[in-house]
Amino acid sequence: MEFGEKINTMSYNFPQKEIFNLTSQISRAVDSIALNISEGSIGQSNPEFKKFMGYAIRSLAEVVTCLHKAFKRNYISKKEFDEHYEYAFNLMNMMVAFKEKIK
Repeated sequence: MEFGEKINTMSYNFPQKEIFNLTSQISRAVDSIALNISEGSIGQSNPEFKKFMGYAIRSLAEVVTCLHKAFKRNYISKKEFDEHYEYAFNLMNMMVAFKEKIK
């Protein structure tokens, strides 16, 4: 949830021309991480929860791709990119490990 809010706040600084493109895409992807975890955790079977964790992991990968695009387009600094990439990297490792623990 915290990562999602940081990414959304960062994306508000993208150029206006990106409002329906990269800004929208990164916002939807980052929100999808928490939403899929939440949806999968309530009243679902373990295989179903694993499926939703997979969706969340894919959404995180999408956010990382958007971060790369934002950096290459000079919408974010190297420092911002590194900070968010490191957070995403650690989050990805935790999410993958958690998914593997679901029986």
